[in-house]
Amino acid sequence: MRHYLTTPIYYVNARPHLGHAYTTIINDILTRFHKLAGYETYFLTGTDEHGDKIVQAAAQANVSPKEYADQISALFRAAWPPLSVETDDFIRTTEPRHQNVVTRFLDLVNSKGDVYFGEYGGHYCFGCERFYTEKELVDGLCPDHQTKPDFVSEKNYFFRLSAYQDWLIDYIEKRPDFIRPEGYRSEVLGFLREPLEDLCLTRPKSRLTWGITVPFDSNFVTYVWFDALINYVSALGWPDGELFAKFWPAAQHTIAKDILKPHAIFWPIMLKAAGLPIYRHLNVHGYWRIGQSKMSKSVGNVVEALSMADKYGSDPFRYFLAREMSFGLDSDFSEDRLVDRYNADLANDLGNLCQRATAMLVKFSGGRIPWRLADAADVEWRKRLERTRSTYESAFLSFNPKGALIAVWELVGYLNKSVDLEAPWALAKDPLKKDHLDAVLARLAEGLAYIGALIWPVLPKTATEIWRRLGLNPNRFSLDFAAIFSQLPHDRPLIADAPLFPRIEVAKGQDSGPKSESAPKSQDLKKPTKPAEEPSAVSQAQKVAPAAASSLSQIALSDFQKIQLVVGEILTAEAISGSEKLLKMTVSLGEAQTRTICAGVAKFYRPQDLVGRRVVVLANLAPAKLMGIVSQGMLLAASQDGQLALLAPDSPLPAGAKIS
Repeated sequence: MRHYLTTPIYYVNARPHLGHAYTTIINDILTRFHKLAGYETYFLTGTDEHGDKIVQAAAQANVSPKEYADQISALFRAAWPPLSVETDDFIRTTEPRHQNVVTRFLDLVNSKGDVYFGEYGGHYCFGCERFYTEKELVDGLCPDHQTKPDFVSEKNYFFRLSAYQDWLIDYIEKRPDFIRPEGYRSEVLGFLREPLEDLCLTRPKSRLTWGITVPFDSNFVTYVWFDALINYVSALGWPDGELFAKFWPAAQHTIAKDILKPHAIFWPIMLKAAGLPIYRHLNVHGYWRIGQSKMSKSVGNVVEALSMADKYGSDPFRYFLAREMSFGLDSDFSEDRLVDRYNADLANDLGNLCQRATAMLVKFSGGRIPWRLADAADVEWRKRLERTRSTYESAFLSFNPKGALIAVWELVGYLNKSVDLEAPWALAKDPLKKDHLDAVLARLAEGLAYIGALIWPVLPKTATEIWRRLGLNPNRFSLDFAAIFSQLPHDRPLIADAPLFPRIEVAKGQDSGPKSESAPKSQDLKKPTKPAEEPSAVSQAQKVAPAAASSLSQIALSDFQKIQLVVGEILTAEAISGSEKLLKMTVSLGEAQTRTICAGVAKFYRPQDLVGRRVVVLANLAPAKLMGIVSQGMLLAASQDGQLALLAPDSPLPAGAKIS
């Protein structure tokens, strides 16, 4: 099994920023997952260095285009190792190996009659380095740069995109997952309903000399997009390279939605015209927004990726990006949200589990993972691990890293809860319960070890540290939990160390706190404490003020206990065609349970703003069909004076937590 994944090669007209970091980190995460699953992998990134914008940027910097490209390309190459990104290749379009392949590719499509000479006049955006039709402009402006394009008329060579339009429509329609998520596939098919214009393949040297000279006419250079897209095969040594034969059949590309058209339309047609196999998948992600606008170099709201990673550590930064964005949808970036996610998921959940587990193994088992006999709980334990693995693997294979992390954190939540329920500190007081205690502690060690393996794609430093503390070899990460458990050492002490993720305490009005990876070298291990007993149903009812209760219709406590309220997390949200009120949502209820729920909140919430929110769900409501969709629950909300607000826990409880 093989897996070949690429980022777009990044344009060197500006420094690396958060958008570049997200695409690159997600590709690194997916590549690591496939390594974990036993695939042979290849991961490519690089820089795109030709075109008008590079000439303009170089002139502003008072250097030659080549000097400028060298400087910025070096920044991109240096950006990824501090983010724990491990690539197999970094390609530059100014390298001879790439230029030679572009020349050969152009000769091939020209020899097949797919290139012709003509004259064209159109709206040209120098920022995008492409022509726009009237329909593509928004109020006469470039939709990306929000500037008015120049009208340019010149003679050029053209590539016959239009000759392949029907083929491309048929190809996409027969492959539902060729472009994913589904919304972008629909967008491309919608675009292809209109006649496809041929692609202007060249730029005259009278206007632009910084590019790859066209092999059949030395007066022209290659259009930057036609040049850049070919990097995906030039890096593999097309046509005769061993890497090309090995990895191109497994090719996938990851891009942001602003470059959908070149990758979903230009590139497949270029491959078809040259007689090459088409790539397997195009994975399209949304924008990171800051202050409700797209993060953009031109708008000036760029967040420096490395500054966030330096401040909080590369692992928390990677986790935030993977966990916060539902792949394909836009997401909001803020430092406050990063800190909230850090404290809730990493410090409270994962960090707390690791600290509790190692502390109890030290206190109740002499610092060693106990040998144990199988007990009745083992059957359910193995089933739970298998469910986690299945959900995790399915999520990653469908390019849903957020879904994979949700599955892992449900296991984290289960183990934290099991500590409270099993109460090892109580078992340790009874010598007759030694076997039971050993089984509980061993499962805790097993669960922590497996979680370490599952988080390795996203949190490689943390995963390695967890395995170091358990005495495991981090070069043997695997999806096979039985294989991991067989490696657990029972004959030497594990390492109890400082918290993995010290909480970040932020005073109001101050910057968020220190790097997560700068934890103190040692810290006293605190004795696990048994949670306080929950008040009885009677005592809870007695807390209701009599005056308030008497003004409402009263029900028996037994009736209330029939209602099952749980914390849910919204995974996806979308409008329902034909309805002004309803939104369709996929909601996680924990332990790999998801529900489709339709809610009348469209006038109060945008779909993209709901993704990732925790809500209160009436889980045992009878299913009902709304607008042809079966809704399997109800979200609780409060309303007054025409306003509506969804109810949510005031602390980040995990999906599936019961409300009582």
